[in-house]
Amino acid sequence: SRLSRPPVQQHLYMLLSAVSVAVTVGSSRTTSSVRAGPARMVGSFDPASPVLTADDLRDGLSRALDGGLQRKHVALLGSTGSIGTQSLDIAREYPDYFEVVSLAAGSNVDLLAQQVAEFRPKVVGLADASKEQELRDRIRALGAAVPEIVAGPEGQTAVATAPGADTVVTGVVGCAGLLPTVEAIKLGRTIALANKETLIAGGPAILPLLKKHGAKMTPADSEHSAIFQCLQGVPPGALRRVILTASGGAFRDFSAAELRKLNAEQPDVVRAKATTHPNWDMGAKITVDSATMMNKGLEVIEAHYLFGAGYDDIDIVVHPQSIIHSAVETADSSVIAQLGWPDMRLPILYAMSWPHRVHVDYGRGIDEKFDLVKLGSMSFKAPDTDKYPCIELAYAAGRKGGSMTCALNAANEKANELFREGKFDFFGIPKVIEQTMAAHERDFKLDPSLEDIIATDEWARQQVVEEAARLAKAPVLL
Repeated sequence: SRLSRPPVQQHLYMLLSAVSVAVTVGSSRTTSSVRAGPARMVGSFDPASPVLTADDLRDGLSRALDGGLQRKHVALLGSTGSIGTQSLDIAREYPDYFEVVSLAAGSNVDLLAQQVAEFRPKVVGLADASKEQELRDRIRALGAAVPEIVAGPEGQTAVATAPGADTVVTGVVGCAGLLPTVEAIKLGRTIALANKETLIAGGPAILPLLKKHGAKMTPADSEHSAIFQCLQGVPPGALRRVILTASGGAFRDFSAAELRKLNAEQPDVVRAKATTHPNWDMGAKITVDSATMMNKGLEVIEAHYLFGAGYDDIDIVVHPQSIIHSAVETADSSVIAQLGWPDMRLPILYAMSWPHRVHVDYGRGIDEKFDLVKLGSMSFKAPDTDKYPCIELAYAAGRKGGSMTCALNAANEKANELFREGKFDFFGIPKVIEQTMAAHERDFKLDPSLEDIIATDEWARQQVVEEAARLAKAPVLL
C-alpha cells in the first residue's frame, strides 16, 4: 500500500461544479471567493512551486526516474510546534530517508532538549535567549552531547543555513519564518513550506529569489499539497481553476446571526470555542485563523503565488469532513482532487520526498487505510462571508497586491494574538484588520523590496494595537 491516491474525476467535477453554481446563484454577497472564475487558462508568472512550466516538468520527471528517493538532510524550523513534531514523527519512522541536521524552536526547552537527545542535530536555534543555559542543562541531563546553540533572533537563520542541510521545513508560525527562508533560498535549498506567511507577506520578493538561486518550494500544508499533487504532470497553460476546500472551523454549524448573538452575550465562550478545531490538531494561532476563515483567505493568496493562479480563478468551498483536501480544474474541464483522512503527516511527507512516494505501512506513519465505504458521504456548501468577513479582506488585499498582503498578514497575526489575550471580541479581528488595511493605503508599495516588507510588517502590528485601543473605547461590530 502506498500513499498515492487515484484522481477523482467526473463525479467530483459534477459535484464541485454544482457547488460553485449554487454559490453564485445563492450568495447575497457575491465575491470571487465564492464564484467560479472565467473559462481561461491561468498563470501570468512562473509559480513558486515546481509545476506548470516545461523546465519544472522535465526536472520533476528526471528526479522521479533517477534511482529513487535519496536521503534528505533536514533543517526544521519550529520543531516543538504542530508541524515540527509531526515532521519529526516522519524522520523517526523513516531514518533511512530523512536525517535531521538542525532544529529551531521558540521557548519550549523541555521538548527541544528531548528532540536534541533523540535526533542529535548539529545546530540548534532557540528564540528565547534567556533559556539558553536551561536548554544546555537539560540536554546534558539526558546524557546527550550539546550541539552548537544559537540563541536569539539569529537562531532560525543559523538552523536554515546549517551546513549539510538540503531541505528546510518551515514549521514556524508567522512572519518570523521569512528571513531564514530567504537565506535558505539563497543557498539553493528545497523549502518544504508550511509557513504560509512567507509567500503571503514576501511573495513579491520571494519569487525572483527562487528563480535566481534555483531553489525549489514544495507546499507542506494540506490544501496546497493537495493542489501540488493534483498538478503533477499537468502541462503548462492547462490549469483552469483552483478549488480550495475548508473545514469551516469551529463555527461552521452556526449561522451568522447565531454567532453574533453568542458573541454579544458570551464573548468568552466564543473565544474558548475559537481555539478548538473540529478536525485538525493545530497550534492556537492557526486554529483561530480557521475559526475566522482568515486561514482560507491567506491560502488563496498563497495559492496565487504557489501556482500562478489569478484571484478570479481560485474558489473556496466549505467541506466539513476535510476529506477532499483541495482540487484543480484543468483546461478540458476535468476536476482532479486529492483525498485522504485528515492527517498532516501526508502533506509534510510529500513536501520532503517530492517527487518520490515513500512506501508507508498502515499503523506506521499512517493510521488506517482510506475507505470510501466507511466514509459514506461528503457535503459541501458556500462560505458565508457575513459570518467570515476575513475572506473578503484577503481577496481585496490579494487583488491590491504589493505590500498590502503583507499588511493584511501582519495585522491578522497581531489581531489574532490580541483576541486570544481578551483585548476584543471575535468580530473585532476583521474590524481592526480592515482599518489597518485602510491606513496602509497611504504608504502602499506595488513592488516592495524585502526591506519594505519587513517595515510594513512592523508598522501593521503597531497599527493594530492602536486600532484595538480605539475599538475598546467605542466597540462596533461589523
